[in-house]
Amino acid sequence: MFLDAVLARNPALVDVAVSLHRSGAVPPDTYVIDGDTVEANAALLAGEAERLGLSLWFVVKQIGRNPALIRAIARHIPRFAAIDPYEARLLHDAGARAGNLGHLVQIPPRQLPEMLGWRPETVTVFDLANARAVSDAARRLGIVQDVLVRLEGTDKVYPGQEGGVPFAGLDDFAAAAETLPGIRIAGVTAFPCVLCDPSTGAPAPTLNFQLAIKARELLAARGHEGLKLSAPSATSMASLPLLAELGATHGEPGHALTGTTPLHAVDHQQPERPAYVYVSEVAHTLADGRPAIHGGGFYPRAHIRDALLPRTGLRLPVRDAPPENIDYYRLLQLPTHAADVQVGDTAVLAFRTQIFVTRSTVAVVAGLSTGEPRLTGLYDAQGRAR
Repeated sequence: MFLDAVLARNPALVDVAVSLHRSGAVPPDTYVIDGDTVEANAALLAGEAERLGLSLWFVVKQIGRNPALIRAIARHIPRFAAIDPYEARLLHDAGARAGNLGHLVQIPPRQLPEMLGWRPETVTVFDLANARAVSDAARRLGIVQDVLVRLEGTDKVYPGQEGGVPFAGLDDFAAAAETLPGIRIAGVTAFPCVLCDPSTGAPAPTLNFQLAIKARELLAARGHEGLKLSAPSATSMASLPLLAELGATHGEPGHALTGTTPLHAVDHQQPERPAYVYVSEVAHTLADGRPAIHGGGFYPRAHIRDALLPRTGLRLPVRDAPPENIDYYRLLQLPTHAADVQVGDTAVLAFRTQIFVTRSTVAVVAGLSTGEPRLTGLYDAQGRAR
């Protein structure tokens, strides 16, 4: 999906990734991430958001909750949106400030005292029971916690992410939440609020976004002032003007930090540059000649097209694989000549990922922007040093 983009816009990253694999410094099933480019992308996004009067909360699940990258991003975007409590703790421990907790996964009540103690800017709640739990924990800490009301999606809801307050029940929810002394309704959110067109990559608002706008109007009519509207998904340099135009107050950049939104796959002129590649190697060859490369880092929605084998310069299409199967290997198309592929050959791919759900190693590289690349650390997919 992104191999052409990274070869065109960050070829030095491909070169260093190949060199690191050939030397044995990184194993197969490794994402090699250009830390300089991640930080440069964060700076671009922060500058554009400031120009438009927007605030940003950054997201890192897609890059493996990596502490080195968290620190680089936080130099420009200080606050994070954590998708679950485990990620929130890793982000906090890396020195970033809590922007929005409970973003996609509600905070278990027993973990609320610790996380509210960080004084997050907001906590997202999906229903009255969670709002009550936040209020109770905040009262015990002697604080009043700002919360965002998550709206139940309408046009696009991903399986495993269901939940939220139905718009038809928002008035009743607000009336009950207003009686809870430990919270203050500070705004609304929904997911996803922006999606990229499958053909052109252009970002466009979803019906969820329109629902969040209506929800904010309803809450404002009840007397709530200064309401936030966080509009996550596909937040990038291209979509920030759209967020501002529609009245959002917050965006949540994730894939834009690595130049890997769907728009970046089709438009290589976007300001954010691609910042990672996936490195594997040929593990064996099937009897019919098809090469198998080591897996572990593939993602069902990756939209993989082909793999580059740098020893010969060959690019081979990657065969589809059922998402219900474990990705021990991934098959490549049969090469024209058997000698073009050998066991141990480096394979470089670039596709959409969510590193935190993989078994992969993450290698962070610094110095590419100055022509002096160096490997600064190896981590697992949860950000722990290897």
